[in-house]
Amino acid sequence: MPAMSAPATAATAALPEPAAATAAEPAAGTIRLGYHGSPEVAHRVTALAGLPEATVTLHPYDITDPFRGLREGDLDLIIVKFSLREPDLAVSRVLTHDARAVVVGARHPLAARTSVSVEELADHDAFHRPGDLPAYVWDEVVPPRTPAGRPIRRRHRVTDIPRMMALVAEGAAVHLSLISLADVAPPTVRIVPVHDLPPAPVALAWHRATGLPPHAARYVTAAEQAASR
Repeated sequence: MPAMSAPATAATAALPEPAAATAAEPAAGTIRLGYHGSPEVAHRVTALAGLPEATVTLHPYDITDPFRGLREGDLDLIIVKFSLREPDLAVSRVLTHDARAVVVGARHPLAARTSVSVEELADHDAFHRPGDLPAYVWDEVVPPRTPAGRPIRRRHRVTDIPRMMALVAEGAAVHLSLISLADVAPPTVRIVPVHDLPPAPVALAWHRATGLPPHAARYVTAAEQAASR
């Protein structure tokens, strides 16, 4: 569902399985990294950082309140996509990108396509922003209008990926999203690339006042340096 440099090459990272977002005090040197949707981009960023000595635990965060884990001290870092303009959050340089795609039901007329235009999506119902996700971020995820000025019908309200996928599978809506969702999509939906929207920039964010423990700061620096090569 969610929102800068040239794409980095994807790599495979050996990370632990995602842990519960309510994890207690971390072990010394552990980086608590929040993500939403597929963990694939988090794996990619960790591979980019190239710090095998750092222990990274993945924690899925709630898209209806995406920054709560940072603000309450439960997470050190989160993966963010698109622009972020929260005064209390600091953001890294762009580390990689996530291509745009649309989630459609397996029997939807667009399901067999190799790619679609965002202009075509104005013919179908889409989704409102979930919960407290900033409106300016959602306007990048699901813009109110296409580049040609056609309104996108943001009609459905949804709070999590399983419910969104269920509505899409039923044919009630399509969801303009990101190609990484293919990793978590059920067989009842298809992920179709959108060829005329730019990919989403991917970065790391942390709570500005809290700052980062030294090992997490090294992780960010290493990822930024690798992305700039």
